[in-house]
Amino acid sequence: MKPDNQSKELFKGIFILTIAALLTKILSAFYRIPFQNIVGDVGFYIYQQAYPFYGLAVVLATTGFPVVISKLYAEFREKGDVEGGQRFLFQSFFILQIIGTILFLILYVGSEEIARVMNDPSLAILLKVVSIVFLTFPLIAVLRGYFQGKGNMLPTAVSQVAEQAVRVGTILLLAFLFTRAGYSKYLIGAGAMFGSITGAIVSASLLFIYLGMQKKKQKNLSYFKIRNSFYDLKKTSVVLSVQGLAICITGALLIFIQLADSLNLYFLLTENGLEKETAKALKGVYDRGQPLIQLGTVVATSISLTLVPLITAKRMNQNTEFILHKIGLAVKINIVVGLAATTGLWAIIKPTNIMLFKNSLGSDVLGILTTVIILNSLLAVIIAIMQGIGIMMFPALVIFLCLPVKYMLNNLLIPAYGTSGAAIATIITICMAIIVLRIRLLKAIPQKLVDLPFIKSVLIATVIMFLVLKVYIAISGGLYDFFPDERMAAALQAISAVIFGGLIYLVLIIRQSVFNISELMLLPFGSKLLLFLPKHKGRK
Repeated sequence: MKPDNQSKELFKGIFILTIAALLTKILSAFYRIPFQNIVGDVGFYIYQQAYPFYGLAVVLATTGFPVVISKLYAEFREKGDVEGGQRFLFQSFFILQIIGTILFLILYVGSEEIARVMNDPSLAILLKVVSIVFLTFPLIAVLRGYFQGKGNMLPTAVSQVAEQAVRVGTILLLAFLFTRAGYSKYLIGAGAMFGSITGAIVSASLLFIYLGMQKKKQKNLSYFKIRNSFYDLKKTSVVLSVQGLAICITGALLIFIQLADSLNLYFLLTENGLEKETAKALKGVYDRGQPLIQLGTVVATSISLTLVPLITAKRMNQNTEFILHKIGLAVKINIVVGLAATTGLWAIIKPTNIMLFKNSLGSDVLGILTTVIILNSLLAVIIAIMQGIGIMMFPALVIFLCLPVKYMLNNLLIPAYGTSGAAIATIITICMAIIVLRIRLLKAIPQKLVDLPFIKSVLIATVIMFLVLKVYIAISGGLYDFFPDERMAAALQAISAVIFGGLIYLVLIIRQSVFNISELMLLPFGSKLLLFLPKHKGRK
């Protein structure tokens, strides 16, 4: 294949996976809103306590291992070593199945002990249900890696979106039916966790269908030959364990944060005198922040997904100027979007809370948690840059250490400040990770990623937007008198505020020339955005 065609195929694949990742993350964030509306804050607490374990399984099946498998399998194909590639795929499945079985046994057998650590023994049934997912991820990861290694991203994309859609559908359907039937909230939570199993089954089934379709086209192709499959097994084990786990861990920051909260937030609330039901409801209200954070960081995540292969390709060609430009642009977009999402959401958090979750409980805590959006956006792009220039293990170590750091900070702050302390602990943890990774990145790229005029312009736009939104929220408070339904009034107030604040912020950003003309043209509707440029800029 010619270099130009290879480049086109690469970008086509990146685009397909990026769209799939966006759809998956949007589905993952949005379903929690109707789910919470169905089961209430206590039911939401129960589900969120077990969710981080499912999140870990998703990371294993979606990010790290398929990427490493695809990369190594592609190398076998380039060398024309068909049998070696088949042997590698079988070895990968064998190794991952061992890992999956161990994780399944730890979670299933240890479910009651883990639930006791969480100070809620009734959670054991949810942990047992979600443990089954660890038996399914090896097959899904290997098949996705196989297709990606052949340059065919469509099966991976379709399986990801279908898995999430079926999972979300199962969760909402069973939550509705079980609630209507009067089942206990823990049984409802277990039913919701069952959605992870139905999603995994559908994902694997679709991948096998694609495999069967390909086999018909390539009649002489033989899959997963077992003969000599254990040759160089140790080498494959090391590569998968080191590279695969490194990528998995770097993509699991928010999962680790949620896991730390699951392990000791509720426990600390009850240990400090709160009644169990009150503590469960408080944790459920606190967990409302997760879909807000996910939605706010979707853009940053999508940018990060496209950044790694671009930087890697140009690094191999020693195109330093291109690398630095793309890095700078990615950081600028992350800061602009992340700050807008954080500041805008914080300014309108009360009506947003009522619109999505029926009441304004925990709005102050959710306001603090919105800071995670900009911090996680920055962290995501820094990690993407480091991976793109070949620094893999250091980010993984830093992200892994976020789990014990967050856990210890919870112990210090929650007794004094409750769920606000947990939110502050999250912010401190991510800030520490950003500082450490930025120091390491400076050694590899010893120059500023953004300049002072850029920071000044963005801060001016952010402050103006925040103040305007606060005034708008105060003025539009009369909607609550006009509409008898508080939720309807809050929805109108929040949605109109988003449109109004977003337009003001966009105009301010463009008028201050935060992005130059060539950068604006890379953005959606870039030619239309040029109209907002100052006249002397627009004529250049």
